[in-house]
Amino acid sequence: MEKWSLMTVTVLLGLIVRWSISLGSYSGAGKPPMYGDYEAQRHWQEITYNLPIKQWYFNTSDNNLQYWGLDYPPLTAYHSLLCAYVAKLINPNWIALHTSRGYESQPHKLFMRATVLIADLLVYIPAVILYCCCLKETSTKKKISSALCILLYPGLILIDYGHFQYNSVSLGFALWGVLYLSYNWDLLGSLAFCLAINYKQMELYHALPFFLFLLGKCFQKGLTGKGLVLLVKLAFTVVASFAICWLPFCTEVEQILQVLRRLFPIDRGLFEDKVANVWCSLSVLIKIKNVVSPQIQLKLSFAFTFLSLLPACIKLTLQPSLRGFKFALASCALSFFLFSFQVHEKSILLVSLPVCLIINEIPLMATWFLLVSTFSLLPLLLKDGLLLAYVVTTLAFLTVCVTSFSIFEKTSEEDLQLKSLSLSIRGYMPSFKAFPKVIKSLFLVSLTLMGILTLMSATLNPPQRLPDLFPMSVSVVSCLHFLFFFMYFNAVILWDSRNGQNQKKIN
Repeated sequence: MEKWSLMTVTVLLGLIVRWSISLGSYSGAGKPPMYGDYEAQRHWQEITYNLPIKQWYFNTSDNNLQYWGLDYPPLTAYHSLLCAYVAKLINPNWIALHTSRGYESQPHKLFMRATVLIADLLVYIPAVILYCCCLKETSTKKKISSALCILLYPGLILIDYGHFQYNSVSLGFALWGVLYLSYNWDLLGSLAFCLAINYKQMELYHALPFFLFLLGKCFQKGLTGKGLVLLVKLAFTVVASFAICWLPFCTEVEQILQVLRRLFPIDRGLFEDKVANVWCSLSVLIKIKNVVSPQIQLKLSFAFTFLSLLPACIKLTLQPSLRGFKFALASCALSFFLFSFQVHEKSILLVSLPVCLIINEIPLMATWFLLVSTFSLLPLLLKDGLLLAYVVTTLAFLTVCVTSFSIFEKTSEEDLQLKSLSLSIRGYMPSFKAFPKVIKSLFLVSLTLMGILTLMSATLNPPQRLPDLFPMSVSVVSCLHFLFFFMYFNAVILWDSRNGQNQKKIN
């Protein structure tokens, strides 16, 4: 009973923080002609309510795709339509065709903010609470601490409630998928993840670990017996899920092709804005977009992404375990973020979710990563006027993690999950005992560097000949961190000798 009381308090605290952030600024407020992501979400409600389904993804006189054209899968469109029906009941002017463009008012802002909060309450927050409550071999205090840290993760709060998006829906569906798979409810897990992909196509970052984990289970059961039956059931679940979601668009082949063109716009280029991935960081030295053709860029990004995915994917297929699955989710998502084509800065949230799920296993490293992921969003947050919200939520998150998990004391090789790797290195260098001291020192240096760059970005004007000095500095520093974490996650995966035994998992 006490555990559930504390969980209720945790949820209330998470809701208070979310609503407090939502009362502030949002993307593109008062900035015509395009405004920002807030207007994009409102415009999709306008389009889905007033136009027939067959026109949602096509450029017409009533649907100018250059003005926030719909570029997410069908479930996002259906969600927009549902919100539009409610908006119509409250104030039809909010979604009036053409005349509602750029609509801004306090009641409408409260309505839009409420839609994000309700989606959070229905999908993401219940999954977080259930996941943390069911952690096995974990004390009640750690379960509460894990839930509090996940719900207070500033990156997701600032993007969904400040910048304005619905990332918690797709991430929530993915988390339900992880939860179901941990109970061996594989069909429900597949269904939940299909919903995640059909809400936001970026969930493909998580697709390989889901697919290979389930494939590995089929191999273990034997592909001539129970494994084959499970594989057929999984295939049917996936096909049926996609068929139902896409059914209204299956009337013509051109409809399907147009939706796919909107979901995967190759012509947008290798990366957008100042994203903290390898290609954007390399552009400081080499203008890749100028010296390499778009076709070569696509092939290059595919090659690097594929090669970086291989180690974790092979290990997960051959030795499927829940612990390995969660680490592979983080590693594979980070591979896509660092090396793939057409990456947005907000895509780092897809890496942050699985890292949140292992915060009780590697509290120091998870806390560090989540702080860096939020820092990588700084240029976007400054553009949206969210500096104060960023500072307050980041400091609150760090404080909660430090007090809940005593992260500065969790620096042993066992706590860092690097015991096996250390033993391998000591086979060649018997005196090697550097991991704990090095990691702790790097963490403190990292915090200091992020603090300095935040202060400089917020208070100083860049030189006229280097207008992007601070945003690019944030991107490059964040990218270097992410490369370090990519090597760390893969080291944990490859040198894990437990193979799913004696691990903390969900019962």
